[in-house]
Amino acid sequence: MPELLQFLLSGITVGAVYALVALGFTIIYNASDVVNFAQGEFVMLGGMITFFAHAAGLPLPLAALIAIIVTAAIGVALNKLAIEPARGAPVVSLIIITIGASIFIRGATQLVFDKQLHRFPAFSGDQPILIGGATILPQSLWVIAGALAVFVCLWLFFTRTLIGRAVLATANNRVAAQLVGINTKYVMTLSFAMSAAIGALAGVLVTPITLTSYDVGLALALKGFAAAMLGGMGNPKGALVGGLLLGVLEAMTAGYISSQYKDAAAFVVILAVLFAMPQGLFGRKSTDRV
Repeated sequence: MPELLQFLLSGITVGAVYALVALGFTIIYNASDVVNFAQGEFVMLGGMITFFAHAAGLPLPLAALIAIIVTAAIGVALNKLAIEPARGAPVVSLIIITIGASIFIRGATQLVFDKQLHRFPAFSGDQPILIGGATILPQSLWVIAGALAVFVCLWLFFTRTLIGRAVLATANNRVAAQLVGINTKYVMTLSFAMSAAIGALAGVLVTPITLTSYDVGLALALKGFAAAMLGGMGNPKGALVGGLLLGVLEAMTAGYISSQYKDAAAFVVILAVLFAMPQGLFGRKSTDRV
């Protein structure tokens, strides 16, 4: 029983990170129907900028805040310099642009910072907490709490605010949204800023546990995308549940089978779910009128 609980706690911690990345995917997808594969680089930037700002002498909370703000600005720049000029192009072209942006950010990070692994101190120390014979790091609780807090904030944003509903309206029909007075360019800019900030927050929260480097973003983007697809692309609840399920599945596979198969097992299950339910666990069914 303690062994099972240990794997479960580890899986929830990793899954919370995947959920944060998936939530970032959800915001941009809801605003533009574009899948932003640079989302993993936002996570990497959050950790890297925080580390170097903290190493330069800034208090850790201030370093983290600066990292989130700078990453959000990079997200806005990505939208303004790459996505907006290509507006009207096929969705596939926009996705390729985000992949190119991911490669560019990764290369620029090598030049600005370095290629080493980095870690900064945990927020509440490194003394493990004993739960039912298993242990969990205090930083893991920060990661889980961060994912839940972001989910609640996004749910309130999309369901209780005019701007959130404007984002959904823009995704549903961009032209109609413009006709009723919605500033769709502002909506896109806000969406990229929020998505980048959430990614940076994930990087800040998880770096004390997993370390960070210039090349960690690609794997996180793929896992976050898988979590978003599993839960239902565009659904915040699906992103949260999909991320947690993916993390637990990986932990169980690594614990009871082999760590070599955890990635393969996770994606096999995801493919099976999507084969049975193409819209994901919480995705909306859609029909095309012909």
